[in-house]
Amino acid sequence: MNIDRIPIGRFSQMSRLSIKALRLYADQGLLVPAWIDPATGYRYYRSGQANQAEAIRILRAVDMPLDEIRELLAADGPDAVIKQLAVHRERLEARLDDQARMLRFLQRLINQGGTVMPYDVTIKSVPPQRVASWRTRTDLSRIGDDIGRGFAAVVGALTEHGVQPVGNPFIVYHDVIDEQTDGTIEVCIPTPDGVGDQRPVGDVEWNEIAGATVASTTHRGPYDEIAPAYHTVTGWIEEHGHRMQGPPRELYLNDPQTVIAEDLLTEVQFPIAPG
Repeated sequence: MNIDRIPIGRFSQMSRLSIKALRLYADQGLLVPAWIDPATGYRYYRSGQANQAEAIRILRAVDMPLDEIRELLAADGPDAVIKQLAVHRERLEARLDDQARMLRFLQRLINQGGTVMPYDVTIKSVPPQRVASWRTRTDLSRIGDDIGRGFAAVVGALTEHGVQPVGNPFIVYHDVIDEQTDGTIEVCIPTPDGVGDQRPVGDVEWNEIAGATVASTTHRGPYDEIAPAYHTVTGWIEEHGHRMQGPPRELYLNDPQTVIAEDLLTEVQFPIAPG
């Protein structure tokens, strides 16, 4: 036997990768055995593959996906490697930010005495509202960018026509949007009652949002922690014998450019009908 054919068991010890991992990496095309005995199916590696195995082990230790490891190992030159490593570093930094945000959220729950959903629900009447609005279909991966594009488009249309907003901006969620389902959102900025005859600007239109009786609560904190507020309101509607009648709305009561994320105020409204 060729002296540089190392059985998978011994190569596993050399590389500190389990036999199961080596088989997975072979199947994924990351670390293919140098030779497979056609009679027995035994896998053998070359000693020179130990460096590649160590690179894979390190990259998996920092949670780089297998498909990106494959691309990195096939990268043409150090500049391409550095670029891919930098992309993954940015991903880890974003994940660290998310973890820190979740820790702050947990600390707030502790400070509130362990109350997981500290929301009061009220019923109120909301009058019809003239708006400049922008609709799009979106999903969870794009919704943040789409909301930003929508508000930029609506503000641009108001500026072009010299119209001043007369209330808090809000979004109407015409569909449930989750990990499996996309849906339509409508980005709205209230306008004076007389506005409505102007021509549309791009995808921005002049509409009226119907008045309604709504069940409402206010969420304090980052936008991406708002789910418990929705859960509280929908549960309250069910418990009190009401029926949801129309899509929910999110009203933004202060400006994310002037307050920290923990002090953002968002009102969640669900139009309801008597049970």
